[in-house]
Amino acid sequence: MKKEGAELTHIDEKGMPKMVDVSKKIETVRIATAHAKVSMSEIAFGLAVSKGGKKGDVFGTAKIAGIMAAKKTSGLIPLCHPLNIEDCNIIFEPNEKENTIDIKSIVKISGKTGVEMESLVASSVAALTVYDMLKAVDKSIEISEVYLIEKEGGKSGLYRREK
Repeated sequence: MKKEGAELTHIDEKGMPKMVDVSKKIETVRIATAHAKVSMSEIAFGLAVSKGGKKGDVFGTAKIAGIMAAKKTSGLIPLCHPLNIEDCNIIFEPNEKENTIDIKSIVKISGKTGVEMESLVASSVAALTVYDMLKAVDKSIEISEVYLIEKEGGKSGLYRREK
């Protein structure tokens, strides 16, 4: 069932994939924040927060990986526009009671299209890097809850995920 006014922007009139034409859009500041959660054993969690993993500083490495991923999103997601990322931050929030790490990425540009995908990719790759850094001690690490928290800017304005 199609919601009135809802249409897929990456599909042309013949049902074929297409890149969205943003040439006539005006530049605005665009910010997107995304989330990913990494769950692990107590041992892996302890190594992550103490910077004691075999490969070194888990959060530092995952932060760099997330930033790099945001910048390379158009090379991974076929119809994403190449964007000049102006700011990207990756924040790690360890939860000792649950042995989890919430990862939040915040990506910002001044541009003609949003950065939701860049933020989602940044959080996802940061989470995958946490897995890579700790897999020697815990192969059962789980990555979950990847979602957009909020985005602002552009024609559609502000979006905030409801809790």
